[in-house]
Amino acid sequence: MTATTPLAPATSDLRVRELDPLPTPAEMLADLPLTGTAAELVARSRDEVRRVLAGEDDRLVVVVGPCSVHDADAALDYAQRLAALVPELEKDLCVVMRVYFEKPRTTVGWKGLINDPDLDGTHDIRRGLRLAREVLLGVLDEGVPAACEFLEPTSPQFIADAVTWGAIGARNAESQVHRQLASGLSMPVGFKNATDGDVKIAVDGCITAAAEHTFFGIDSQGRAAAVATAGNPDCHVILRGGRSGPNYDDASVSAALDVAEASGLGRRLMIDASHGNSGKSWERQAEVVREIGASVAAGNHEIAAVMMESFIVAGAQKPAPSGLVYGRSVTDECLDWGTTAELLRGLAADVRARRTVEG
Repeated sequence: MTATTPLAPATSDLRVRELDPLPTPAEMLADLPLTGTAAELVARSRDEVRRVLAGEDDRLVVVVGPCSVHDADAALDYAQRLAALVPELEKDLCVVMRVYFEKPRTTVGWKGLINDPDLDGTHDIRRGLRLAREVLLGVLDEGVPAACEFLEPTSPQFIADAVTWGAIGARNAESQVHRQLASGLSMPVGFKNATDGDVKIAVDGCITAAAEHTFFGIDSQGRAAAVATAGNPDCHVILRGGRSGPNYDDASVSAALDVAEASGLGRRLMIDASHGNSGKSWERQAEVVREIGASVAAGNHEIAAVMMESFIVAGAQKPAPSGLVYGRSVTDECLDWGTTAELLRGLAADVRARRTVEG
């Protein structure tokens, strides 16, 4: 009798249920191209944001919009409202709309429009990627620049050409993967302080992202590739508070900038009025924006940018596939549109007051 050779045990993909191929970035960009007018807006607004952050433009960058986009129609409705207001503000504010599609979670939960566009756990990422790009192009068609948080290391290949400003969130600011990713992004990128309030992590993220890197990624054809980057010199710190408490007050801003300056960064930063700085309360967020504005009006030129979480209707609701209140956030609480417009006008007035103090 001939002995049989035992089959080798399977060792790969033991916990992978499915691999669903996606369109390549090149295919999606060809199907949903960035028009010349939109490309000009992206290029121009990136340069404007960079100049404000560098202190070459005395305006204030304001990144404002929903905590996360879950409804394309509501997002475009918001963009239209913002577009109507921008001409009144543009001499004082450089306004960029938050158009966030990816949501990092502390444990589990809805991960954003790209991951689960139907909010029902079906995770139709193919549809989510396409819908996200359609929303970005729609926002640009309204004449409004867009901001995104980058979470998945491959998603920028599908959307980053349409993005003016990017963020690396508090949970990822220490991640080598995200620091490398930021080093190759074509727009200014903000690193948030850690969830415990540690600012040095954000500073280190900026320093790391400014350097050249080589790492694993994909090319425009979706093939595995070694990505070599030139480094991103336009990174900056975002103060968002943390478990240790808020950090938007003048003393905290000065202390954070001391840390940044000691590492070779400039003394300019962004303040996120939501998250740990407001306890995720939309009412408190409005108060925080006004307090930041008062510091700007008093002559603080080290505050280069402000972030606000805002939608059409105030507050938040649980994500669900149906029955949602139109224009209300399904993640963190957001300011309502009326309050947002009031706060934007207030920040513009604060910038004008700062010019008086400075000159």
